[in-house]
Amino acid sequence: MSESNYPTSDVVTVERRGHIAIVWLDRPDKRNAMAPAFWTEFPEIMDALGADDAVRAIIIAAQGPSFTVGLDLMAFGPAVMGGDIAAITGSASGSEVAKRLNTYKQIKKMQRTFSAIADNPKPVVAAIHGYCIGAGVDLTTACDIRLAAADSIFSVRETKIAMVADVGTLQRLPSIIDPGRVAELVYTGRDWDAAEALEMGYVTSVHEHAAAVLDAALDLAEQIAANSPLAVQGSKAVLNAARHHKVQEDLDRVALWNAAFLYSEDLVEAMQAFIEKRPPDYKGQ
Repeated sequence: MSESNYPTSDVVTVERRGHIAIVWLDRPDKRNAMAPAFWTEFPEIMDALGADDAVRAIIIAAQGPSFTVGLDLMAFGPAVMGGDIAAITGSASGSEVAKRLNTYKQIKKMQRTFSAIADNPKPVVAAIHGYCIGAGVDLTTACDIRLAAADSIFSVRETKIAMVADVGTLQRLPSIIDPGRVAELVYTGRDWDAAEALEMGYVTSVHEHAAAVLDAALDLAEQIAANSPLAVQGSKAVLNAARHHKVQEDLDRVALWNAAFLYSEDLVEAMQAFIEKRPPDYKGQ
């Protein structure tokens, strides 16, 4: 399968180098914020790469100064502020139950975006630089291996915007780093840098800059691609098997939680504060 045969996208592009595919987050002018199109187009590309026998390893990297700043709040925020659930879910208006059901379906669709990484038969390496925030952490926790540039900044930012992270971080991060550290990072929403990410085991190595981390990811991917694809993919399947069912159960649990509680007054306040560039004033309502 050639690059031209992969699904097309305005926000994600694919580059092939032999048996390695580089999936580029390619919206640099928006710091690779994840607009609505991303959540459909990215998993389609990952599925196509998983089905391509010529691809033996996948790298996820990013164009521009940041890996990703996560969910595009400018795209999603106005709908939240207006209470327009249908605008977010793409559903018709209806009863409160119908709206919550459509919210649940939309969350499950967004979860599938990053499960397309975790469930991909090919090993996936994240080459991170700059900001990797919110949904960026969800994305990278789904990868098999994470490498970072020295300027990388991470954050599970959802609690700072009155949300429960619902597309993978809470399910996968505790199997990567100490659960107590997970709780601290999630409850505070604070930033952590590449050095701390290495110390806690979130990334396996830190490199001088974005170009260096991509070179390191390519070297690692080439080592993986040189091995028997049957053995490598079989190893990934066995490693994933033990945790797969728990992750899926926990993803469903958080989807149900947010379908019930996502649209709070605190969330509206978070969006308003973001647009007005001021600290939010949460009331717990």
